[in-house]
Amino acid sequence: MTLMKIKEVVARWPYWLTSVLAAVSAFGAYSSMYAFRKAFAAGTFGDQSYLHIDYKVWLVIAQILGYTLSKFYGIRFIAELKGKKRGLTIMILVGISWLALLGFALIPPPYNIPFLFINGFPLGLIWGLVFGYLEGRRSTEFMASVLSISLIFGSGFVKTVGQTLIHTYHISEYQMPFCVGALFFLPLALFVALLDILPPPTKEDTLSRTERKPMNAKERKSFIIRFLPGIILTLIIYVLLTVMRDIRDNFEVEIWRGIGIMDKNIYARIDGQISLAVLFAMALLFLIKKNLRAFSIIHLLIICGCLLIAVSTILFRMQLLSPVAWMTMAGLGLYLGYVPYNAIFFERMIATFRVKSNVGFVMYLADSIGYLTSVTVLLTKEFGRPGISWEHFFTHGILYVGSTGALCAILSLIYFHQAARRQKSLPAALKLSHI
Repeated sequence: MTLMKIKEVVARWPYWLTSVLAAVSAFGAYSSMYAFRKAFAAGTFGDQSYLHIDYKVWLVIAQILGYTLSKFYGIRFIAELKGKKRGLTIMILVGISWLALLGFALIPPPYNIPFLFINGFPLGLIWGLVFGYLEGRRSTEFMASVLSISLIFGSGFVKTVGQTLIHTYHISEYQMPFCVGALFFLPLALFVALLDILPPPTKEDTLSRTERKPMNAKERKSFIIRFLPGIILTLIIYVLLTVMRDIRDNFEVEIWRGIGIMDKNIYARIDGQISLAVLFAMALLFLIKKNLRAFSIIHLLIICGCLLIAVSTILFRMQLLSPVAWMTMAGLGLYLGYVPYNAIFFERMIATFRVKSNVGFVMYLADSIGYLTSVTVLLTKEFGRPGISWEHFFTHGILYVGSTGALCAILSLIYFHQAARRQKSLPAALKLSHI
C-alpha cells in the first residue's frame, strides 16, 4: 500500500481517532528527540573546569548557542515552510545531532565542546516541524497538550535512562549521550512516519481556527506591528520562564543534590507527576469553542503558574515546605506558565484575531530571544558569581520570575481583551484589511 493510499484510509477515520493518533505520534517523536538533546545533562563530569568555568556549563552554553542560532534561523525557515518532506527533514536533522554526539564521545575534553554546538543547532528546528502537523485544527489544544508534555516527561525520562546507563551498565558520561540516542532512533522514525500519514486540516478546522499559511517578510512585519504591546509582554514572560526552565532542565541533577536528594529515579517520577497535571489543565481547553474565552483562560493558567512558583518558593525559604514538595510545586508552576506558549497560546491568539499566519513564526521569535537570554544569564552567572551553587541560583531566580511573570501576564490579558474589543467594533471592511 502506497503512502498516498494510507493517507486516504486515515482521512476516512473518525475525527477523534485521527486526533489521538496525531497526539500520540507527536508526543512520541518529540520525547524521542529529547534523547539526543538532554541525555548529556544526566552526567556531572566531575570537577573539570576550563577558563574558570565548569566543564558542564561549557557544554550547556555550547548547546544552547547552537539551539539559539537555530531559533533565529527558524523565524524565517519555519514561517515559510510549506510542509513538503517535513518528516524526512526531521530525521536528517536528528541524524546530524546524533553524529555530533558520536564526535563528543570520541574526542577528549575540552575539544569535544563544539560538538554540543553542532548537536544543538539542528534540534532547534524540530518543535516547529512537529507542531506544523498539529496546528489549525479544532483539536489542536488536545494534540498540542499531549505534545507539550514531552517537554517535561521527555527531559526527566531521558535523564533517568542516562543515569541508569552510567550507574548500572557503567557506560562513561561521554559515551552515554550517543548510546541514549541509539535507543531512541528507531522509535523516533516510527513516530515521524505516523505523523506523515496524517490528513491535512478539514474545512471545519479552517472555519474554526483560520487558515494556516506560510508568511513572507512583509506579513511577518505586519503581524508584529499589529500586536506589538502584547508581543512585548509575552516575550518578557516567556524569556523569564525559558531561563528558569532551562536551568532546571540542564542542572536538575545538581539542584536535587544541592537540596539533599540523591535518588536517581526522582527526575522521571516528579516530572511524570507534573506532566499529568499540566496535561489535564491544557487538555480541558479543547472543550472551549469560543477562541477569546479560551485565550483568556490560558492567560489565567499562566498567572496561576507564576503565582504558584512565587508562593511555593517563599514557603520553602521559610522552611514550611519540604525540598521535594517545593521542587514539585515550583516545577508545576513553571510548566503551567511555560507550556501554554509552546502549545496553545499562539494557536488561540491567531484563531481569536482571525489572522492568516502560522504558529511557527511567532513561536520561533519568542524562542530565539528566550534562549539568547538563557545563554547570557549562564555566562553572567559563571563570570560574575561563579561561587553561587545551582540550587541557590535557582531558588532566588525563580522567585523573581514568578512575581514578574504574574504581573506581565495580567497586563497581557488586559491588552488582548482591549484589542479584541477594538476589532469587534471595526466595520466589516476594516476587519478584512486586518486579515
